[in-house]
Amino acid sequence: YGGAQEYFGVTPDVTTMGKVIGGGLPVGAYGGKKEIMEMVAPAGPMYQAGTLSGNPLAMAAGIATMERLKQPGSYEQLDKITGKLINGILDAAKEAGHDVCGGHIRGMFGFFFTKGPVNCFADAAKSDTAKFAKWHRGMLERGIYLAPSSYEAGFTSLAHTEEDVDKTIAAAKEVFASI
Repeated sequence: YGGAQEYFGVTPDVTTMGKVIGGGLPVGAYGGKKEIMEMVAPAGPMYQAGTLSGNPLAMAAGIATMERLKQPGSYEQLDKITGKLINGILDAAKEAGHDVCGGHIRGMFGFFFTKGPVNCFADAAKSDTAKFAKWHRGMLERGIYLAPSSYEAGFTSLAHTEEDVDKTIAAAKEVFASI
């Protein structure tokens, strides 16, 4: 489970992990090279603690998630379902005459209401956020709950089905046609 580090072939000095290690529950962790981690108590002078550190429920959920991700084909399934979703949304926008760009890696996706490509914040800032807001509202009205800002990433899971994706794409087509 190398995440982006494995995907892009990066070995960081320090890494941080969020809810994924807790199966979506609130938890976080960090780790790094020995010389950095030796700065943290009890070995070093920097103290770190947290209310949810080692929360048994989050740790059990995280272990269950990691066990599921270990199963052969898990990442390929995430990539397939997420690719179908984002490409369906982008195609629906194009068919309705809207400039929308986006992409995905495994189970993470994003899109912007601009011609694109979006490679940096300045590119993203050119996005039509008012149009995104109308589109988002239309999706909510059809029972599709997505991040409320185009600056936020979306995520699929292994629980999402082809039927879920088809329903989302159908709703996206309806909304794009109406705005």
